[in-house]
Amino acid sequence: MYIIDSPSNNAYFNIAAEEFLLTRFPTQDLFLLYVNAPSIIVGKFQNTLAEINLDYVKEKGIKVVRRMSGGGTVYHDLGNLNFSFHTALGKHDFMDFSVFTEPVLTLLNRLGVPAVLQGRNDLLVDGRKFSGNAKLARQGKMIQHGTILIDSEMEILAQALKVNPLKFIDKATKSNRARVVNLKEYLPGGTGTEEMKNLLTEEILRNNPGAKRYSLTEDDVARIQKLVAEKYETWDWNFGFSPNYNYRKAIKVPAGFIEVHLDVVKGVIEKAKIFGDFFAAHPIEELENRLIGKKHEANDLRELFSELNLTDYFGKVSADEIIEAFF
Repeated sequence: MYIIDSPSNNAYFNIAAEEFLLTRFPTQDLFLLYVNAPSIIVGKFQNTLAEINLDYVKEKGIKVVRRMSGGGTVYHDLGNLNFSFHTALGKHDFMDFSVFTEPVLTLLNRLGVPAVLQGRNDLLVDGRKFSGNAKLARQGKMIQHGTILIDSEMEILAQALKVNPLKFIDKATKSNRARVVNLKEYLPGGTGTEEMKNLLTEEILRNNPGAKRYSLTEDDVARIQKLVAEKYETWDWNFGFSPNYNYRKAIKVPAGFIEVHLDVVKGVIEKAKIFGDFFAAHPIEELENRLIGKKHEANDLRELFSELNLTDYFGKVSADEIIEAFF
């Protein structure tokens, strides 16, 4: 087994590293540890916009990254430690999460934390969740990865994942928002992400004779960065990959009431209907037709609206007011 400590706090890099390591070490068991700066990690089969508070996320500069595995959306920051096991597919029961959460639980129990695995894939202490875990099978290997909340910014977590459920109608996998807790309430004083990383590494070394530390080479890093640029920081992967959905939102502006309905396929608007009590000099159908084929993405729509005289369709409004109706 190779133990790898990521040198980066960039979520794009670390999520890309998980995929890269599948090809870099196609048969080797791996244990990867990483800590991300503020970011939201979305499950592969989720509708990204329906999982996040987009305005808040943009305001705070929080990265949004889709991962390869299913499951729900999670918030990462420097107070959250992430661990990832890579092993041969078929070596363990795919639906059994206990094997690779056991080292975490053993360590925490030794530190006096009454942590347990509950349900399918959550680690809890006193009924509150501090770790969610997910899996995927790919290229003959299985990855199981999870989070460990140690000293995360709970208020930011709550706001970043706070979304209006009435905006979206889809069949995408929805996150189950459980009560969460930071382990700093239970751990010995001074135990942060770095200390926990070292303790967990020692636990893995103790139980895996022959395990070795591996540092990513310059070539490894360059290839991961290439994967970041081509996939993990792109709109197509993080937003456009979302399952098809119907979007709706109503707002009140000085010009009147505006209600937007969109059918979105692979992140692109296929149908648009706009209702309201505003006064339009031009048929609103003109604008609806212009929206078709555009990404359901703020920059694309701002570019479109900059080409139009929006007062022709809504009366006296600003582009910012209209953009608000679409997100």
